[in-house]
Amino acid sequence: MGRLIDAVLPPRCPGCGAVVLAQGRFCAACWGQLRFLGEPWCAGCNLPFVLDAGPGALCAACAAAPPRHAGVRAAVAYDAVARTLVLRLKHGGRAAYAGTAARLMARLMPADATLLVPVPLHRWRLWSRGYNQAALIATALTRLVAVPSDALLLQRHRATPMLRDRGPAARREAVAGAFRVRRPAALHDARVVLIDDVYTSGATANACAAALLDAGARSVTVLVWARVLADHAD
Repeated sequence: MGRLIDAVLPPRCPGCGAVVLAQGRFCAACWGQLRFLGEPWCAGCNLPFVLDAGPGALCAACAAAPPRHAGVRAAVAYDAVARTLVLRLKHGGRAAYAGTAARLMARLMPADATLLVPVPLHRWRLWSRGYNQAALIATALTRLVAVPSDALLLQRHRATPMLRDRGPAARREAVAGAFRVRRPAALHDARVVLIDDVYTSGATANACAAALLDAGARSVTVLVWARVLADHAD
């Protein structure tokens, strides 16, 4: 069936739309443009360093105020190719691209992870879009790394405004108290990995992590497809 579908609708690159050999695969040009993230990075938030500052080194923000979460791991930097995948997954109905993101995120999965929790959408947003892209990525990751996911555990019980044009303080205020845990008992001693598509300022991820930790999670690590860095901020 898959081969028949590919014959009628050839698989296309998530970045540029060029025909490729398999569904969800990047063409050589787009693959070459992706900036994969990893060590050396800040020991507090996993912000990539240009130079290795040694074990335990912190970025300025973490040195001033260490985060409650156990770091933010991102497969790639947020650039044109990474952004296109997000837009096609989020607004273009290309659900298969959740698997594309998950395959490249899996290498950064914490070894001690026990539960994947996607960043939730408010019910009105979920109804209008029809799906939660973070939940699709979490489901794809579960198939790859055999760590269970729970898309209903964390709830965005209050609708939040778009954060794009707001400053850091306004972003934090907009999401403060917007998330709650439905079944706190499920978090007992859990090492949670919070899943999302893009990490920008951290306001949403931090609010989610706080709700999970306050409800009893042992730790929360943030794992995303793409992270906005200073040289790619828009």
